Amino acid sequence: MNCFRFCLRLMLLAFLAALVPISTLHAQSDQTTDPSGVAKRPNIVFVFSDDHALQAIGAYGSKINQTPNLDRIAKEGAVFQNSFCANSICGPSRACILTGKHSHINGFLRNGNRFDGTQVTFPKLLQDVGYQTALIGKWHLGTDPTGFDHWEILPGQGHYYNPDLIQQDGTKKRFEGYVTDIITEHSLQWLKEQRDPNKPFMLMCQQKAPHRNWAPHPRHFSLYKNEDVPEPETLFDDYSGRSDLLKENEMSVANHFYWGHDMKFHGENEFPKHFESNLKDGEYARMTTAQRAAWDAAYEPENQEFIRAMKAGELSDRDVVSWKYQRYIKDYLRCVQAVDDSVGEILSYLDEAGLADNTIVIYSSDQGFYLGEHGWYDKRWMFEESLRMPFLIRWPGVIAPGTDSRAMIQNIDYAPTFLDIAGAEVPAAIQGRSMVPMMQNGCKASSSWRDAIYYAYYENAAVHNVPKHDGVRTDQYKLMFFPRTRQWQLFDLQSDPNEMTSLHDEPAYAAIFEGLKKRYEDLRDFYDVNSATIPDTRGDEERWRQRDQQITQNARNMKDVRLAFLGDSITQGWEGRGKEVWEKHYAGHNAINLGIGGDRTEHVIWRLTYGGLGKIQPEVLVLMIGTNNTGHFMQDPAEVAAGVQEILALLEQKLPKTKIVLQAILPRGESKFDVMRLNNIAINDRIAKFADGERVHFIEIGDRFLESDGSIDPEIMPDYLHLSTKGYEIWAEALEPTLKELGL
Repeated sequence: MNCFRFCLRLMLLAFLAALVPISTLHAQSDQTTDPSGVAKRPNIVFVFSDDHALQAIGAYGSKINQTPNLDRIAKEGAVFQNSFCANSICGPSRACILTGKHSHINGFLRNGNRFDGTQVTFPKLLQDVGYQTALIGKWHLGTDPTGFDHWEILPGQGHYYNPDLIQQDGTKKRFEGYVTDIITEHSLQWLKEQRDPNKPFMLMCQQKAPHRNWAPHPRHFSLYKNEDVPEPETLFDDYSGRSDLLKENEMSVANHFYWGHDMKFHGENEFPKHFESNLKDGEYARMTTAQRAAWDAAYEPENQEFIRAMKAGELSDRDVVSWKYQRYIKDYLRCVQAVDDSVGEILSYLDEAGLADNTIVIYSSDQGFYLGEHGWYDKRWMFEESLRMPFLIRWPGVIAPGTDSRAMIQNIDYAPTFLDIAGAEVPAAIQGRSMVPMMQNGCKASSSWRDAIYYAYYENAAVHNVPKHDGVRTDQYKLMFFPRTRQWQLFDLQSDPNEMTSLHDEPAYAAIFEGLKKRYEDLRDFYDVNSATIPDTRGDEERWRQRDQQITQNARNMKDVRLAFLGDSITQGWEGRGKEVWEKHYAGHNAINLGIGGDRTEHVIWRLTYGGLGKIQPEVLVLMIGTNNTGHFMQDPAEVAAGVQEILALLEQKLPKTKIVLQAILPRGESKFDVMRLNNIAINDRIAKFADGERVHFIEIGDRFLESDGSIDPEIMPDYLHLSTKGYEIWAEALEPTLKELGL
């Protein structure tokens, strides 16, 4: 009987097996499932380069180079045509990716900031759900990585030749060779030898290339050797038809390449009219003797021929620009080629190891780059070449090969997408959106997907002299705003893909202009953008820069300061019309004036953040700020109050023992119904609540400056805003009781 049942069971199992599709049997033995037959969570390999322009990727239609390995990702998966960064600069873009938040929220607004590694990032959340995480290559965020089981990072920008890598124990190790190859080798080593094969993984392989100064691997020296790369049609852009701010750039092929650093010449600059001096080629200095010999064999014949032609008078100014472009673009593309080689090695390993079917491969870069368009190199501007960033993805079984997506995505979407892939919960504070549902639907945007992206660049008064600006981009239009000049720029990307003419003043585009401004304001509100709380320098203005340097130096040199005044032009005026009153009331307190005319809350935040207080620790600080937030932008009172609150938080951090006199903004305007005065009153109503009676003391003395009918006597405020000598005397007398109460 037992034998009969056993035989019957075997026959039944054989019959059921015959009914099961062959593909299912294969799937049960494939590495994409665990022993129980349950599908494993996919691995993620995220290859991330630096400054890789879409114009130099075959999958994006490059006309100047070939990238077969990157193209393979697109052919076997998808290319996203409308992929954008949130802030086109290296460190900020990386912070946006890690956090899924815009720069003003994650706190990393510009290169030189330090990333707050204690905040929530997607690698930490991946670890929480069982993923192994590794990061190898460029980091550039100032602090050590957090959320990674393994990491090795380049110091700062790193070097192309014989790079150093910081290890997790804090030591540096130097590796002879080429940085792109070394980062690839270390990434593959982690995949092959160091990870736990029983856990899903996220590998971030982060290349330095093709970042400036574009030092190629010797195996690519011969690429494009005997050919000219086509010049972009806007290489000689004269910047007409748009804001004059474009002309102030310091990132042009024509005027801003260095003789040694960028153009690879040795010795002193022989043609200072055409090349910048005083920045040598740091890569050459790191090379071994053999590396230098190979380098010189490749570059010196071309260099000497150029020098000969210049001395013979054979090259016009335009010819020199074209020569510089060829040197730049060929080196750039040679660096790109090494990145493509790297991707090929990683894809081959995944194939050989049987990991390809259950590993998502993504290629991206921190932003785009100008390859001579508008006469530029570098990034930063909101124009298309640096706003767009590559996003290629291969996800076997989910994304069909050869998918071309037009959905608008942004780098703040990476974090929630990775979390969604891993089955981790996406925190509500993340501002991006998971792309997984879209990818599961042919990479097509649903009706509820975004119609526009928001962009903001904050690195004002810094290298390359690109002004602070922000804006929105839709599928056809782009709107930019430049706070420095309070200018709008509007482009129709369909009729003007090169963005050569702003249409903001064109009557035919009036309705579009107003609609985009509304969308701009709505997105700023949606993403909690409040300029009053975001540190902002005015270092592009010479008078501000000089004043900032002066008062910062005073703060460093003065000792035993008891009283400080912090604010805008009304505060700075103690050194003008209020000078005699200052001497009378405050000289005995060893007081310091920290006022700068024209400042808004965000400028005071900048000054406090970047050392404007020196080493002073006054007993009392009088703060009055915000009237320019009203006067310049009629900013919402709640936003200005938030800026004042941020200033108070910084003062508590930097001056923990100082008593703060938070003074209500003085009245302005001719009548009590002046809209700017009313806005200031609304600000005062809010900031009054910040007083705690112990450390922060709020005083409202505005009525001292008003007549009985609410008007202002010009003898007190000649322009109904700034004080006369009499006005400063009123201020000092009104402030005196509070200062005495606080011990002065």
